Amino acid sequence: MLSVVLSGCALKPQQPVPLNQDAIAAKGGKVGVTMSALPKVDTYFPGADCLLCHAFASASNSSLTKHTETLTRDELAALQEDVAAALRKKSVDAVVIKDPIDLKSLSDIRTEVPTAARKDFAPVRAKLAVDKLLVIDVQQLGYVRTYASYVPTSDPKATVVGAAYLVDLKTNTYNWYVPVNVSLSAGAKWDEPPKFPGLTNAYFQALEASRDAVLKPLTETNLSPRTEPVASAVK
Repeated sequence: MLSVVLSGCALKPQQPVPLNQDAIAAKGGKVGVTMSALPKVDTYFPGADCLLCHAFASASNSSLTKHTETLTRDELAALQEDVAAALRKKSVDAVVIKDPIDLKSLSDIRTEVPTAARKDFAPVRAKLAVDKLLVIDVQQLGYVRTYASYVPTSDPKATVVGAAYLVDLKTNTYNWYVPVNVSLSAGAKWDEPPKFPGLTNAYFQALEASRDAVLKPLTETNLSPRTEPVASAVK
């Protein structure tokens, strides 16, 4: 499952915000499509928290990590252009922002208002001269294998974690927010070095599922304003 975790015990994780179809109507204003810098494709071992535990987990999965470093991110790298194309098909004035957005440089906003953005996008509005900003933020990419100290508690799973959202820059509110949390297993037989065909297939399926989670709401024309987006896949 893909989730967004915000720091601070008093602040709840951002919940999905159904797509406001009026926001992507032809007269909804100019939309900039931006993307954060993609993370490297990597292996993650949550639960192996001590230094020796993590070293043990890394060594035990070294061949998988070596294979992971050969995997491409092309399907996600193309998502920004694909989103802009989907918006243009709805006659939206959509422009691709080439430079990756640095979300960490924006000030945090602590709020419990469901549709209020958690970042202050005012500097972006002044710089880019767009009315709305569609952000694609991929935070984790690769394989996750859980541990309890030195002991693995799961097989590796292909994982894509992030979010996509549409911010009205005039009000700094979300017109759409979809968490992306995809986690797919290779099935019973996964430990097949050096190519790991089962896990490799799961990885590319995870990329496709995450793309669908972002693109599908933008391409459908019969969504109810109250429809909850489906953006997670766990297998």
